[in-house]
Amino acid sequence: MINAQDIKNGTCIRMDGRLYFCVEFLHVKPGKGNTFMRTKLKDVVDGRVLERRFNIGEKLEDVRVERRPFQYLYADGGDDIFMNNETFEQIPISKDLVTGAAFMKEGDTVEVVSDASTETVLYAEMPIKTVLRVTYTEPGIKGDTATNTLKPATLETGAEIRVPLFVNEGDMLEIDTRTGSYISRTKA
Repeated sequence: MINAQDIKNGTCIRMDGRLYFCVEFLHVKPGKGNTFMRTKLKDVVDGRVLERRFNIGEKLEDVRVERRPFQYLYADGGDDIFMNNETFEQIPISKDLVTGAAFMKEGDTVEVVSDASTETVLYAEMPIKTVLRVTYTEPGIKGDTATNTLKPATLETGAEIRVPLFVNEGDMLEIDTRTGSYISRTKA
């Protein structure tokens, strides 16, 4: 159990039978009345964010989480198979629990977050940036760079994103896995 004033970003708590991660907190001391914590909590299962107020001194059930690197091996139906880099144990994780799954290729390392007491996987997340090759895109027309126009491009994982007109097939691109947006062209 932790006190409400001990909540920080990344703290995991169990409330109403569900697990929540704190994504934002604010210690509020109004001129009149008691001090309280204003928080934004993200549901681990469905990703919904809710705002919640806690009085200072209120007891909350905290959950100890472990973060471990796992290597992506292959897709098996609705699950992705990952291998623990330390024990070489293989585990299946549902595709909907992996953030940035559309940009994941074999051999990529993801961070798997699990409940330490029950060993259940809460979610897995890709690194924020990844580098992927463009497998198909329409050729850009020379001199057509006056505007910030974007065109569709298909990446080696099958994901489709919007890229600037100067990007060609075979180019290596840096992609933001959270939003699926183009960051830059790289020489990898």
